Amino acid sequence: MSAVPFLDPAVSDLLRRDPAGLVAAVVQQHDTGEVLMLAWMDDEALRRTLTTGRATYWSRSRGEYWVKGETSGNRQWVREVRVDCDGDALLVLVDQEGAACHTGERSCFYRSLPAVEGVPA
Repeated sequence: MSAVPFLDPAVSDLLRRDPAGLVAAVVQQHDTGEVLMLAWMDDEALRRTLTTGRATYWSRSRGEYWVKGETSGNRQWVREVRVDCDGDALLVLVDQEGAACHTGERSCFYRSLPAVEGVPA
């Protein structure tokens, strides 16, 4: 099977990108609903994700594409990708192998902030 050279225009037309051409991608474990991480995708990263089944993102700090788990072994196998009502965020449902966070934590959202005074917990 040959790779699709561009993102399907019907999919691309659904997206509202930031000035850098990126869309936020919230990554969630498909069966438990656990939120694992937030990353960024452009059209090419989304195309690669949809055609390979491996989560591919754009690194804003390195200026390059990266496939989650390519070096760490903590792979993300994509089960489904959804777009929000405004088209400015994606929900990537994955089967996560190992830790999703670069710190070694299962989720990047492992730190809680203190409660806001006067607001019930």
